Amino acid sequence: MTEVTASWKDYIELTKPKVVLLILLTAIVGMYMAPVESVPLQTLILATIGIGFASAGAAVVNHVVDQHIDTLMARTFKRPVATGKIKNTHAIIFATLLSLTSMYILFYYINALTAYLTLGGLVGYAFVYTMYLKRATPQNIVIGGLSGAIPPLLGWTAVDGHGGDIHPYALLMVLIVFVWTPPHFWALAIFRKEEYAKADIPMLPVTHGIEFTKFNIVLYTILLFFAGLLPYLVGMSYLIYLVVSSILGLIFIYYAFKLMFSNERKVAMDTFKYSIYYLMILFVALLVDHNYPIYYWQL
Repeated sequence: MTEVTASWKDYIELTKPKVVLLILLTAIVGMYMAPVESVPLQTLILATIGIGFASAGAAVVNHVVDQHIDTLMARTFKRPVATGKIKNTHAIIFATLLSLTSMYILFYYINALTAYLTLGGLVGYAFVYTMYLKRATPQNIVIGGLSGAIPPLLGWTAVDGHGGDIHPYALLMVLIVFVWTPPHFWALAIFRKEEYAKADIPMLPVTHGIEFTKFNIVLYTILLFFAGLLPYLVGMSYLIYLVVSSILGLIFIYYAFKLMFSNERKVAMDTFKYSIYYLMILFVALLVDHNYPIYYWQL
């Protein structure tokens, strides 16, 4: 049998580039939301690279740890490590290089606080969530979601963390992503329930049933609606954000109720896809509102 050689595209796939791009969007918005006159170009570039490399490194570890699970699931069975195209040792070396480079950049060119927080997120996702929580409890997404929610905080501290303090507004952005995570992943878990069951992963639809999961998605989307209003209520943002957040939140609630009363698997995937657009547009609105605030309606 001819040995298949991995290409650079296979290594890029290991990093989950689409996920990393969404993470970096929230991190960059976090940078521009910080109370500084402007974000230095060097900080923007280096912090983005550092946070991106850490996220990519964690993703590679996820590929290695979950390779046996990946072979059982339709959306993941062609992943480079699962197919053997990339060896475990090569993937681990790649993850190590990404992670060490990330820590070097963030610690020496950004600040220690951002480096330590990024390290905590990397360890939390790559090891605590992937190696333990994912297989231990149906609340894996809820508990492990904190690791994926910190990028806005990392962006904020990259430009405003030299004193070692964490601003409450940065934590507010973390809260929004944290509350968004369960309905986002549970919608996908409903769509992929049989595959998670086959892989013996205790996702909520597997352990507690689809109807219970749908009810929880409704509850979380309602909670997310109110969490999304907090930036406006505390004076962090203004009318542009308020309008966009309200519309996005109501649409998410609509999808959640539609999912609750539908037996079509496609609705679960539609909800999952919308949740991605929700987070992207919400953070873009936060950024636009911050740079072009509307304090009152002008007739």
